[in-house]
Amino acid sequence: MLECREVWMAVAEAERNLAELKGLCESLPNQSILISTLAIQEAKDSSEIENIVTSHDEIFADREEEAAPGAVKEVRHYVEALQVGFDDVRQSGLIRLKTLLDVQARIEPRKPGLRKLPGTVLKNPATGRIVYEPPQNAAEVEALMDNLISFLHAEDDLNPILRMAIAHHQFESIHPFYDGNGRTGRILNLLILQKEGLLDLPVLYLSRYITTTKGEYYRLLQEARDKGLWKEWCLYMVRGVSMTARSEIALVKSLRDLMQETKERIRTRLEKIYSQDLLNNLFHHPYTKIEFVEKDLGVSRVTASKYLEQLVAEGILRKEKRGKSNFFINEPLFQLLSNVSLR
Repeated sequence: MLECREVWMAVAEAERNLAELKGLCESLPNQSILISTLAIQEAKDSSEIENIVTSHDEIFADREEEAAPGAVKEVRHYVEALQVGFDDVRQSGLIRLKTLLDVQARIEPRKPGLRKLPGTVLKNPATGRIVYEPPQNAAEVEALMDNLISFLHAEDDLNPILRMAIAHHQFESIHPFYDGNGRTGRILNLLILQKEGLLDLPVLYLSRYITTTKGEYYRLLQEARDKGLWKEWCLYMVRGVSMTARSEIALVKSLRDLMQETKERIRTRLEKIYSQDLLNNLFHHPYTKIEFVEKDLGVSRVTASKYLEQLVAEGILRKEKRGKSNFFINEPLFQLLSNVSLR
């Protein structure tokens, strides 16, 4: 069913796009900036699928605050979960049940672990009609998860991108947790591509694609269950990999160019305060603060304040007071991250 020209052409295109994205990321001098900025994109879009809606403005301003709004905290939990999963796979080379349990526990710290009690059903949010009832027995859920982990590490000829598509469907059909299944399942997509060596950094985020095609996503999930339409489901996921990879390639190139442009502006106009650490701070934190500069550069509060005020005077940053805090906004970076589109 999957061994047809249409599927393999789509897979070949996805592999080319992933290879280009991987190579582009490897060429960048500071890859941690990609993780910190692009992870926010994925967290926001993935949470939005679960009707947890927030704005880039709120996320960048409040992501370090203890008293952040609930939606911002949900996004923060997602970023932490993504990093936990990525680090575990990088260190072990495996995706273990513990990996997924740790990811889900970060996403939903109040409801961690595999389901033990029956009663979980999936409903149409508009009509309230039950559309799918996942396995109810705790022993069956555990056995199916063991089967999924075995499938992820099977030594066969299945293409890794097709494995990702099938594993994602299998995970969402098991629906192993009380909450956080969708977000954990979307992180699983990324971990599979990482494990298979198709990406070294967690920078391919399918959530924007799924958000844009939400109706199709849920329809094809169910039709694969009810009608065995696996080709249609896999094509949907593989094409999503291609579209998302092309979007990320454009974003990474734009981010690289913006960093170089900002570097030249600071070195030309404010040579005495320029450092790589300062540049990194402005791109790790689209909304930076005196405290962040103090910490990242190891300077006094007075010096950090002076640096930021000089950057504002030169038009490199924009100052904005929010509550009791002064933020120094990298406006071009904020606009770049706020206006990403699929290609």
